[in-house]
Amino acid sequence: MNPERRRLLGWGAAVAAGTALAPGLRLVELARARSAGEAASMLQRWGLLIDAAKCGDCDACVTACSEENGLASHGRPQTDSHWIRKVSLRDERSGYAQALPVMCQHCEHPPCVDVCPTGASFRRADGIVLVDRHTCIGCRYCIMACPYGARVFVHEAVTGQKPDVPRGKGTAEACTLCVQRVDRGEAPACAVACNRDGGGAMTFGDLNDAAGELRRRLAAAPSTEIRPDLALGTGVRYQGV
Repeated sequence: MNPERRRLLGWGAAVAAGTALAPGLRLVELARARSAGEAASMLQRWGLLIDAAKCGDCDACVTACSEENGLASHGRPQTDSHWIRKVSLRDERSGYAQALPVMCQHCEHPPCVDVCPTGASFRRADGIVLVDRHTCIGCRYCIMACPYGARVFVHEAVTGQKPDVPRGKGTAEACTLCVQRVDRGEAPACAVACNRDGGGAMTFGDLNDAAGELRRRLAAAPSTEIRPDLALGTGVRYQGV
């Protein structure tokens, strides 16, 4: 082989290896392991309980999500990437009104995964549903399939990304349950902000942990899923709705 060609090929391989290992560039690594030696396990099922009776008019969860994941507003509510949104409910008979946050429900049987033609949408072993931006072709089938309107499409070029939250123009995305925080042993940013600055409506934990706070609260009062008739087995549950 020509020495110059060998040198160029070697340089290209080194660049490729550096890119693959650069922090934050491949979300699929977040999907496969919690840390260098600990794989995501089906022994855990991460979930979130939202008590609608404690959820007020604040938007602490929405603000915290945007700050944690680097979601910038472009002033267009219909196309901006909001991974969590506040929804207002009103009982027409009694007039009782309440608000609650809605995000990706991290289903046990996610429709977004079923329709994805490339496998970019997938469910991690511990129940967190993610999108691999490197495999996503922007077909938006997952956006149409999600019954919760939880997925969004990135229309603008993304700048100032955070190293552990990779995003990309032309891809679909949604709440990741702050997988980067969960893998560090922390709660999602929305839950932390809700309990610190809001009404304390969110409880994060392991649905498989019988002794955990999440299971204790689920056992203490009735809860429901959004659209339980779909039998998707959501990881996000609601009380007081």
